[in-house]
Amino acid sequence: MKSAVTVPLIRCSFLSVIAALSLLLPVHAQKPTLTNTPNQPQPIDPNNPNTLRPAVQNNSILSLDGGKRLMSEASQAVNSQNYDAAAKKLQEARLVFNQLSNFYQDLNSSFSGIDNRVADAQRKKALETAQMRDEATYQLALVHRAQNKPELAVPLLIQIVKSQNPTRDLGKKAYQQLLELGFVDAPFPRGANSTSSSSQK
Repeated sequence: MKSAVTVPLIRCSFLSVIAALSLLLPVHAQKPTLTNTPNQPQPIDPNNPNTLRPAVQNNSILSLDGGKRLMSEASQAVNSQNYDAAAKKLQEARLVFNQLSNFYQDLNSSFSGIDNRVADAQRKKALETAQMRDEATYQLALVHRAQNKPELAVPLLIQIVKSQNPTRDLGKKAYQQLLELGFVDAPFPRGANSTSSSSQK
């Protein structure tokens, strides 16, 4: 009778020890389960917490479509005059497009001299996403102007002029904004200020 009671107790305590030890195992020893939950947060690169890792899902925010979706949401917020929400969406879009451009540039460098066809394809994507980044930056600068925050708009506009070049359309528009804000006083191209002022009358 004594042994019949002892054996279950020993077995029970042994199982308790196993369960306790399993809880103490390091996290990396346990295999993570991968799920395809739609709005699941994207994993973060531990070496650079400001950089999102690219994900396989089509609805990932780190994609051209994800960035465009943020731009569309920002546009809706502007139409509703919800400038704080618009600024937040545009900042996120800038981050997405900038990271995509950097990733494609890295791929371009990796394939350069190995497979020029792949390298050229990545270079085109890098340019496309950089253009989208600058457009998001321009829209963000306009939102800051609407918020009466020129101190936030001016650095963004200068970034665009530097990235785009003053001779390109977006670069010209950014410089014109700087002129209207009074940050610069020399119109570009020459005579543009008098032309625009006469067209406004």
